[in-house]
Amino acid sequence: MGRFSYLTIDFNSYFASVEQQMNPALRGRPIAVVPVMSDTTSAIAASYEAKAFGVKTGTKIWEAKRMCPGLVLVPARHELYVDIHERLKEEVQNHVPLLYTGSIDEFTCKLIGDECAPANARQIARNMKAGIKKNVGECLNSSIGIAPTRLLSKIASDMQKPDGLTLIESKDLPHVLYPLKLTDLPGIASNMEARLHKAGITSIEQLMSLEPKAARHAWGSVGGERYWYELSGVDVPKGEDGRRSVGHSRVLSPRLRKKDDARFVVRSLLLKCATRIRRYGLVAGGFGLAVHPDYGSRNREPLVQESKISPTQDSFTLLGHLDQFWNELPERSGPFRKVSVWLYRLSEENKRERDLFVETRPDGFTKKEVLWRSVDKLVARYGRETVTLASQKDLGLQYLGAKIAFTRVPDAQEFRE
Repeated sequence: MGRFSYLTIDFNSYFASVEQQMNPALRGRPIAVVPVMSDTTSAIAASYEAKAFGVKTGTKIWEAKRMCPGLVLVPARHELYVDIHERLKEEVQNHVPLLYTGSIDEFTCKLIGDECAPANARQIARNMKAGIKKNVGECLNSSIGIAPTRLLSKIASDMQKPDGLTLIESKDLPHVLYPLKLTDLPGIASNMEARLHKAGITSIEQLMSLEPKAARHAWGSVGGERYWYELSGVDVPKGEDGRRSVGHSRVLSPRLRKKDDARFVVRSLLLKCATRIRRYGLVAGGFGLAVHPDYGSRNREPLVQESKISPTQDSFTLLGHLDQFWNELPERSGPFRKVSVWLYRLSEENKRERDLFVETRPDGFTKKEVLWRSVDKLVARYGRETVTLASQKDLGLQYLGAKIAFTRVPDAQEFRE
């Protein structure tokens, strides 16, 4: 009889389920959670009632309303989703220790000892589901996958939705995976699928028929060999990667899509990035900007600019780089529907490469960096409006508040920055 090492729990239609939990009037109704209340935006989550009509994450709202005439739009409340996330995490850990947080709606736990036995693992999953419904919310359905490897437990959690419980045993590998498409597997999106197709691999069966080193070659990295072993039921230890970049993006409301207005939104996003790297004790040696033209534009390709910079955590310096990039945009560019900014080439603040042309104090920081670190302390203590640049003051919280990325959950402090 097989033994299991990992349990992954994935919450179904998480944002929409949270909204239905908090507002009973939304229960049983098709809802779409949106970044802004506009027909030109896209759904960032859909309830299962809306999914029954074909509405899903990424569906344009004008199209979603056509598909589902009774669709209810609900503005996203990211701080609420993080709060419920923390409560769910606490409940999960009442049943088994948490190993890894995959995203806002996904946790993975390591099973040990008697927990690895199939009957015990299954009972832990059932108890976990019952505890969530009792102690966090009855609308928060979840699908749980249990398997010999972390990757397989994630795959298993996606195999039966909503409210599923799937166990993958070693004896069933790899043929239990054959009905799935390559893109059903985590980490295989369109680009990787195209790469595998180029190598003559169009199915999971073909992938698993390879030798491990051939999988590495098809992947283009050692990650392919690791992936092959994980799919085969071999638990490969993972090292922890350091933080590679910090970024924020926003879909713009119609009133802020002109070039001059969008600039103020980008500035706010950059200020948040700068605050975060200071809190993490990092400096940035690279700056990036992307603007996505509105749907009505002739050229809908995003305009992307990146540049290496002298390592810094000073907001004024970073804003200067933004202004330079912004001024280089085509004069008649815009309107824009989305803007993104990111800082990369991150390093620890006390290990940065020194710039001979930048004056620093004996502690290694510039005077402006010290100023902004003092501003951070005031904001952390008294609130985000305590000190702010005059140009950013009246943008509105929907553009200053933290947002949840696909694989990153903001901590509570980000909602106050």
